[in-house]
Amino acid sequence: MEGLHDADMIAAADRWRARDLAVLWHPCTQMREHPHALPLFPAARGEGAWLVGHDGRRVLDGVSSWWTNLHGHAEPRIAAAIARQAGTLEQVILAGFSHPPAVELAERLLARAPREPGRAPLAKVFYADNGSAGVEVALKMAFHWFHNRGETRRTRFVALTGSYHGETLGALSVGDIPLYRRVYAPLLLDVLFAPSPDAFGAADAADAEARALAAADALADLLDTHPGEVCALVLEPLVQCAGGMRMHHPAYLRRVRELCDAHGVLLIADEIAVGFGRTGTLFACEQAPGGGIQPDLLCLSKGLTGGFLPLCAVLATQAIYDGFLDDSRDRAFLHSHSYSGNPLACAAALASLDILEGDDVLARNRATGARMAALAAPFATHPAVAEVRQTGMILAIELHPDAASAEDGHAVEIAGRRGLRMYRAALDAGVLLRPLGDVLYWMPPYCVDDAQLALMADATAAALAEAVRCA
Repeated sequence: MEGLHDADMIAAADRWRARDLAVLWHPCTQMREHPHALPLFPAARGEGAWLVGHDGRRVLDGVSSWWTNLHGHAEPRIAAAIARQAGTLEQVILAGFSHPPAVELAERLLARAPREPGRAPLAKVFYADNGSAGVEVALKMAFHWFHNRGETRRTRFVALTGSYHGETLGALSVGDIPLYRRVYAPLLLDVLFAPSPDAFGAADAADAEARALAAADALADLLDTHPGEVCALVLEPLVQCAGGMRMHHPAYLRRVRELCDAHGVLLIADEIAVGFGRTGTLFACEQAPGGGIQPDLLCLSKGLTGGFLPLCAVLATQAIYDGFLDDSRDRAFLHSHSYSGNPLACAAALASLDILEGDDVLARNRATGARMAALAAPFATHPAVAEVRQTGMILAIELHPDAASAEDGHAVEIAGRRGLRMYRAALDAGVLLRPLGDVLYWMPPYCVDDAQLALMADATAAALAEAVRCA
């Protein structure tokens, strides 16, 4: 776009918008809102924490492009790794074939996965190509493993109220956001929902812990009521992300691990959004009291490739893997994806791990998280704000509810007139913030600097002013 005048760039952006709306159906969008209520931003390129439009506008990516981008857009080390791999092997069937990036990535993920003293480690990796697909893999593995053992009554799953795990039918079944699931209710599994341990409104850490333990007691009662029926419990450790960035005390994780063991239930940890340093540790499971917990199945995606390519990894114990070994193919796990373990995606993931380890990203994130907390603290007294909360580099500013959230639940993306107007106000201020209904949140790339964080705070103030104006 170099050499173009402003008028030419604006005209180019308008042409891209028109071409887009002529052919594309966008995700998580009521398309009638385009082009007026929800104007499209035609991105031309990314630069670190910035997105640059065809019209030359620069917008700070305050949500890491749906929580995928860890190290910044167009990060040269990841781009170079993909380019090198593309010159060698771009794709190969993973059934009956292998390739070095898939093997090396599996080795490194297993070496860094959560470990718990006295428990056999996670030992095998199954690749899928997105987070929802990974949750489907974990659900099917859990059910099938018990089926192979002859425990055919174990057909049910437990999830948490307010949860979200994806939008394929199995993943949607273990989610609890009404707007996303109610149309499809006749197609969904019969899932048991346990109370969320979220600490919304807690007076202090002790109160948050008490709420978490009370939720664990309710889970214990639920499992007692359904003996021998549950094959797995699925949860997002520490933060229910698409469920409104609701956060819970890590004591809940320890109790859940104990309850699953006591009832013979597999524990599925969905770290698709919270993994790879978002919560202050590489994996959120590591923050449970006593040195962390280890799930039986661990789902990883989003930031796995640094936000460059779609990939999911489901880590399983040796015992689960061994439960499928047999002369009969009926007892095999025959689930597949065409792009399972794609070499380009694995190469991107390996480069992202190199950056996480070589740049001491976790230490830098802790410092960034502290700056985020200081900048957001004044919003706690804003008349529209019910709570400001934070876990690592995830910071949420929850507003008092409005009519849209009362109807559909606070977790629906940019729900209602207020959400749309807050989104547009932040975008006009130069920051991409995509409210989850009543919740404005910050989840920037790890490369974000002090000036960019200050811009996020300014954009948040503009969005809150719009929320008050349109109340």
